[in-house]
Amino acid sequence: MKQPLRTTVIGSYPFPGWLEFASRHLGEFGSADLAELQDDAVTVAVHDQAAAGLDVITDGEQTRLDFNLSFYGYLEGIAMEAGSPRRFGPPAHDQRGRHEVAGAIVAPRGLGAVGEFERLKRLAPPGPALKASVPGPYTLSGRLIPNRQYPDRYALTEALVPIVRAELEALVGAGCMELTVDEPSMSCYAHREDTRRFVDIFNRTVESVAGRCRLSTHLCFGNYKARAVGPRRYAPMFPAFLEFHVDEIHLEMASREFAEIDIIGPMSRVKDVAVGIIDVKSAYVETPDDVAQRARLCLQHAPADRLSFAPDCGLSQTARWAAFAKLKNLVEGVRRVRRDLGITSP
Repeated sequence: MKQPLRTTVIGSYPFPGWLEFASRHLGEFGSADLAELQDDAVTVAVHDQAAAGLDVITDGEQTRLDFNLSFYGYLEGIAMEAGSPRRFGPPAHDQRGRHEVAGAIVAPRGLGAVGEFERLKRLAPPGPALKASVPGPYTLSGRLIPNRQYPDRYALTEALVPIVRAELEALVGAGCMELTVDEPSMSCYAHREDTRRFVDIFNRTVESVAGRCRLSTHLCFGNYKARAVGPRRYAPMFPAFLEFHVDEIHLEMASREFAEIDIIGPMSRVKDVAVGIIDVKSAYVETPDDVAQRARLCLQHAPADRLSFAPDCGLSQTARWAAFAKLKNLVEGVRRVRRDLGITSP
């Protein structure tokens, strides 16, 4: 039975400072050195999450560039990154590069997530549940430039659907029982796109693994350099997104001062809801009392057995000292609420 009021994360964790430095000098490492570096980085991320006391942990996406950019290295049919249109000035999403498409898009080696999960299984301590995350095809399509073969973003998305689906199947085959399909682009652009079309794309992507694992999706508004990219409103997505074939939907709430918190009530009647109660865009470290207050607010709208608590988004854009402190206080605050409710912690 699922633990009520579980504490979890989205996927990413900050790179240690030494990994940031090493990543700028990868040409100086041999293959064995790189394998050791990757193991060490994942060990650090796993240690921090386990030491914080989380119920669900990830590998911190330590072997990825951003949460999704490394996946393009596994795709054939795309050219090198074309470069960003703006390189100077305040950070924003238009500083991210895009790839030209040079041929049929395929991924004969998969997307690399299975190897990440196998490493996580090998390095993780007993106790916490292990979760893997994969960006969905619509989000992945956003960094590709349409061409004659793929004339728009939806054509690119359709080329990526079977690739992502195969990766999800391979993860479940490798024993992954907690799996998140990240589609932040769907939440960022739901205000202007056909939400029913999004639902169809998502459900075809997960159709072969739905029911075979605990499946979730993360819906946020962007976090590149702690910047959002879309209107920060969930109303345009619902009720359509309730038709996603997932067990749990994660929502960003802390950075939005819990606007639209009442939406979790009707959601919880048909899905589990993971509520972001830690603001990853702020250096303020929420206290256990802050966390407990926010958890109790959520309980006014949804029952404990339908709720999990997490940061708003991945922690890759948060300083590591702050990320670790935030996670520790997340766990402690939720434990206080569990204790008040007579819920036994694992």
